Amino acid sequence: MNAGLSERQVHVALAKACRMDVVAFKPGNVSLWSAGHGMAASDFLRSATVAVPCLATNDASVGARIESAVTATMAAVGCNTNLGIVLLLAPLAQAAQTPSGTGELRARVARVLRALDTDDAAACFRAICVAQPAGLGEVADGDVRRVPSMTLLEAMRLASVRDRIAQAYVSDYAEIFELGVPLLAAARQRWRSLAWATSACYLHLLAHAPDTHIERKWGKTLATAVSARARAVASALEACENPRNAVAHLRAFDDELKSRGVNPGTSADLTVACVAVFLLQSRLA
Repeated sequence: MNAGLSERQVHVALAKACRMDVVAFKPGNVSLWSAGHGMAASDFLRSATVAVPCLATNDASVGARIESAVTATMAAVGCNTNLGIVLLLAPLAQAAQTPSGTGELRARVARVLRALDTDDAAACFRAICVAQPAGLGEVADGDVRRVPSMTLLEAMRLASVRDRIAQAYVSDYAEIFELGVPLLAAARQRWRSLAWATSACYLHLLAHAPDTHIERKWGKTLATAVSARARAVASALEACENPRNAVAHLRAFDDELKSRGVNPGTSADLTVACVAVFLLQSRLA
């Protein structure tokens, strides 16, 4: 039996992943490189400070971690800075802390996701209502404004047709483990910089599929165009032996997005999860 990680170990990994969210230059997102969307990097750092302890609390359910982290965030900064991040990190934290017959994090995550129940769904629904994410609409089944009659995984399955975070839940985090983390690890090895590896990972995730946050707010045509633009910028970054030589490309893309108020938020959230997986796996190895 492989022991799980301690609360402190998980806290350190998640805190570092959330810090990378603002240290890395991710065009269209708020970072130390560039504010935007009426928010500053300090809002995200403050959010992480209050949310991570909730996410890393040992023996808490996934739903309880989500609800407490979102509630703490809204009390601290008064706006939704991290709902997607919280949704992705809560199962990862519980999985990393749970003793298992295997040290493989993805197998642990799969077991956590399959054990989600209606209480997890109810807590998650309450958290989403508190956060009030942009583009939240009404649906016939699994509407977060109603008391759920399904498990959280079943609710995510319904939402997966329109949301890549929900897709992560129903695929055992396939996009994260199979695409994002290998890209992150390769870039980290090449450049010896987790921050620049995070930028590369983000651009590849944004290029891989239309960002569902953009799609919900501005439509599929724009989301597809942003992904195509991300492919070009990712190629420019990859061509550089020194990633700082690509800053002009990153700034131009950032200006294009922010001048239109466009935020590839889902891709940013998935990127944080990739960094968290990368760090947690190194501790479980």
